[in-house]
Amino acid sequence: MPKPVLYTIHLSPPCRAVELTARALGLEFEHKIVNLLAGDQLNPEFLKLNPRHTIPVLDDDGTVITESHAIMIYLVRKYGAEDDALYPSDLVQQARVNEALHFESGVLFARLRFITELVFFQRKSDIPEDRIELVRKAYQLLEDSLIDEFVAGPKLTIADFSCISSIASTLGFIPAGGEEQFPRMHAWIARLKLLPYYEETNETGANELGQLVLKQLEENRKA
Repeated sequence: MPKPVLYTIHLSPPCRAVELTARALGLEFEHKIVNLLAGDQLNPEFLKLNPRHTIPVLDDDGTVITESHAIMIYLVRKYGAEDDALYPSDLVQQARVNEALHFESGVLFARLRFITELVFFQRKSDIPEDRIELVRKAYQLLEDSLIDEFVAGPKLTIADFSCISSIASTLGFIPAGGEEQFPRMHAWIARLKLLPYYEETNETGANELGQLVLKQLEENRKA
């Protein structure tokens, strides 16, 4: 059976969340790079695959899935153990993971995207203060919700992969302050950094995205 194909780019937080899940499962992909800034997602060939022109997209021997959370759940269910804690089979625990996944897409990633779209596509020279404040409020919401070691309870789940992909990216250009302000969030990040595949799979891409945002802002100011 051929390797699953992942349409991706390392700068993208949702793509990195899927990659973290795959590494946790010991799964390898065939990668096809889709450069969003170059408009690859609007090519007719890609639009046939995903009319919503977003990444990541998984093609697993003809099964095509076009949303990161759905991809992660699918991967754990197909390639993980039946009782894999990454996406637990227990209904209540599963609901906790789903809650955190929706928080990531509706708050953490959404507020990151509210900024990156302004910088890369609308060519704004500064990030509006109200959008910066929304990100800082998202940090506080994450801090308040971290009542266990991980975002959905005492065990690592795909919700952690999803949330850290967005948080690590945003921290690259909107710092969260010292550990005294967000101690739970900083401790959670430190736990995830202990994963042997974390730096390669998430941290480098998050840092690159943060640096690219700052570089683009500077270029926009000169235009």
